[in-house]
Amino acid sequence: MFSVIIVPDGCRGLEAQHRLEPGHTLRFGRTAPTGNGLALSHPAVACAAGEITATGAFWILTNFSSDQTYLVENPEGAGEHIRVAPGRADAPVPFEFARVRLCAGESGAGCGFDVLAPRHDYLASADSLVGGSRSRARRAAALLPGGTHRDGNRGEDRSGEPAEGGAAGPAEDRTQGWRFDPFPRPYPLDRTCHYFLVLAALCEASLRGNAAAPVPDVVELTERLRPVWPDASPAAVAWNIDYLRLKLRLRAPDAAESVREALVRFALRFDLVQEADLPVLDGKLTHAAAGWESGVRVAGAY
Repeated sequence: MFSVIIVPDGCRGLEAQHRLEPGHTLRFGRTAPTGNGLALSHPAVACAAGEITATGAFWILTNFSSDQTYLVENPEGAGEHIRVAPGRADAPVPFEFARVRLCAGESGAGCGFDVLAPRHDYLASADSLVGGSRSRARRAAALLPGGTHRDGNRGEDRSGEPAEGGAAGPAEDRTQGWRFDPFPRPYPLDRTCHYFLVLAALCEASLRGNAAAPVPDVVELTERLRPVWPDASPAAVAWNIDYLRLKLRLRAPDAAESVREALVRFALRFDLVQEADLPVLDGKLTHAAAGWESGVRVAGAY
């Protein structure tokens, strides 16, 4: 899967995008290399302005200019941004959605571009490994050297019986100090993003027990999301649907199934959206989302 997608201003299709795999680089400027660069038409952009390098889960920006500071904005982050000073090399950019502005005070087409980084990962929490159950706690205890866990004067051996020196406490207490090998979630979703709002709205009827209800169309989704997303438009909702298909690596659906229906089937199959997530449609972060809050949302400009 491509880790970085560069979308030039005025881009109308996939053929105009630049997709980078980890380790690949794209140079940009007013006279970018033919066939392997992004040419920007704005006269204030330097001939050789800079380059982007993709990594696994983020990207880095190098500023070739000697006098221009580049601004990288998170269009969903309520002003969140970073500045890349003239001559700065390999500045890491952590945003999943970003707008790169190359010319101070300029906002016209050609003086910047958008960058998407759909491979943002999130680690599975320890709760998902132990879950408060005795059987999972036993399996987790096996990760400790010698198979025994001690927490102060309390402990439990691998058999699940209290160890000498005190009674075992709640499972949550017994997990303190345990060492886990973290691993990325197979389908990482940021529950504070607009794309998650769209996915939740798509799955809402099924999650509320009405599995026979038709999947809402783009117009219906826009109206459903407008109370929590006032700037929602059919174009922005449609963009988020396309982005979800890219992020979740869905294949093209069958002729009898729309992308929206394919997303609902996939999300419900793998529990990507659950009934506990539906409060996001009322503007409330779920417990899971509160731990992942990043302020990201998808701008209508996309």
